[in-house]
Amino acid sequence: MPKTVNLLLVDDDEVDVQGLKRAFTRSKIGNPITVARDGIEALEILRGISGKPPLPKPHLILLDLNMPRMNGLEFLEEIRADEDLKSALVFMITTSKDDEDKARAYGHNVAGYIVKQDPANTFLQAVSLLEHYWKIVEFPE
Repeated sequence: MPKTVNLLLVDDDEVDVQGLKRAFTRSKIGNPITVARDGIEALEILRGISGKPPLPKPHLILLDLNMPRMNGLEFLEEIRADEDLKSALVFMITTSKDDEDKARAYGHNVAGYIVKQDPANTFLQAVSLLEHYWKIVEFPE
């Protein structure tokens, strides 16, 4: 039986966070979702800082690009340099269509770059993609 995939949503926009959660609910996906408001908080969750355990593996990270304190690209640089986190599976989900942002994200080995064009539909399509992805992809223990 496959393990439960834990989701880490890293996004400072509450409307987008709620929209994505609604898309999971509509798709009847009950995977645990943890929310971080920026890259610093996400690192704390992944590393288990402040006496809390780290986010259980396997996990999948949905990452926004533009956030305060530590943006998505800075976060990617940090986790790719961390021996325990460098293999983390990350999907960028952002409003940026900028080719340089896409190139930099893929340069940090993101699994996909999803542009929020029409948030309601984009979230439903992204959730459908992710559900199929983790049903067929094997995750390491």
